[in-house]
Amino acid sequence: MALGQVVNTPSRFAATLERRGIHYGWVVAGVSFLTLITAAGFRSTAGVLIVPLQDEFGWSRATISAAVSINLVLYGLGGPFAAGLYDRIGVRRVIAVALVVIAVSSTLTTQMHAPWQLDLLWGVANGLATGAIGVTLAAVIANRWFTKRRGLVTGMLTASNATGQLVFLPVLAWVVTAHGWRTAALVVSTVALCLVLPLVLLFLRDRPSDVGLLSYGATEPDPPASQKNPFSAAIHGLVDSTGSRTFWLLTASFFVCGATTNGLIGTHLIPAAMDHGLSEVTAASLLATIGVFDLVGTLCSGWLTDRYDPRWLLFWYYGLRGLSLLGLPFVIGSTNLGLIAFIVFYGLDWVATVPPTVALTANAFGRERVGVVFGWIFGAHQLGAAVAAWGAGAARTWLGDYQTAFVTAGLLSLVASGLVIRITLGERPDEPARRLEPADATAG
Repeated sequence: MALGQVVNTPSRFAATLERRGIHYGWVVAGVSFLTLITAAGFRSTAGVLIVPLQDEFGWSRATISAAVSINLVLYGLGGPFAAGLYDRIGVRRVIAVALVVIAVSSTLTTQMHAPWQLDLLWGVANGLATGAIGVTLAAVIANRWFTKRRGLVTGMLTASNATGQLVFLPVLAWVVTAHGWRTAALVVSTVALCLVLPLVLLFLRDRPSDVGLLSYGATEPDPPASQKNPFSAAIHGLVDSTGSRTFWLLTASFFVCGATTNGLIGTHLIPAAMDHGLSEVTAASLLATIGVFDLVGTLCSGWLTDRYDPRWLLFWYYGLRGLSLLGLPFVIGSTNLGLIAFIVFYGLDWVATVPPTVALTANAFGRERVGVVFGWIFGAHQLGAAVAAWGAGAARTWLGDYQTAFVTAGLLSLVASGLVIRITLGERPDEPARRLEPADATAG
């Protein structure tokens, strides 16, 4: 009886909230937000471990960055397959297993003594597990549980990346400084198992129908979940999408997005700032401050995506990012207005690109396919991140600084700004392109 009560708790809770005019989708969004916050914190841990691992084991930054690159690639490539697993076995089960894998792999890193173990534990295990709790999850939750306010919810969920940095990075940097990097790895394990996992098991549900509801703002039920093999669904989603120019333009621009965010700044801003004399805690606080502005920027981006042409939003986001990165070599390591300006402008569009990219993906491929297709587009994002993570580490090893990496990233962002404006609204891979009506363009 007690077990049945636990299982039925969300349905009773959903009914109680519904009587008070609150949709249970907001609870699911809240739990997903917390889950994504912690996953972002787990991924960002690499930034505070680079220098301690270099100091203890004598590994070069290129060697350590190789493990980070593996992590980023698998994090991205895991997205479309995770979307298939969401349909086949359910979001809650997939997330629960991923949290356990994160906890185990983080604990085992405290016993490693060779680079291949870092590659296996941090690169492979952590990369695949966090890939199941990535931006693809944000897209799936927003499109399954919300017919209205999808852009806003997508923005809120993707802003969790910034919040995760804000919450975890300064804390982990302090833990590393005060107690060592092994303690920081154990903190990650404890949070995953003791805080996030119980909430996921208790409150997260796969679809509105699981608690007897329609999605927020819907007037008719969504189609039933696909029962295809997850691998087959992911591959078919990729094959079907390749006939769309929109897919390739979004993929190319998101490759640049990953290279200029997670790969470069997310991985190397802390060691780059330390090269210029800043302490690790101060450098981590810089990245966390970027996260504050990113939280604001991404929420605003979600709101704007519900109302304006997402192509022009992306044009401005990539353009401003490029200009800020071109200016970074001149201000890093200082505390002047130039560095503050970089933190503000770069921070405002760290992941502000996600809501309009998800909106364009949903429009071109449909809401039911958005998880798999956006998963592949996000895979390109993480491939770009992996290339930049390794490339910037190699540049630092060979050239002695990060200047070339920063300038290259800035120029690539300007190229991406030109690519996104060429997207045709309403294009489908299996039908002629059509011009969207205003109501379609703002559906999010």
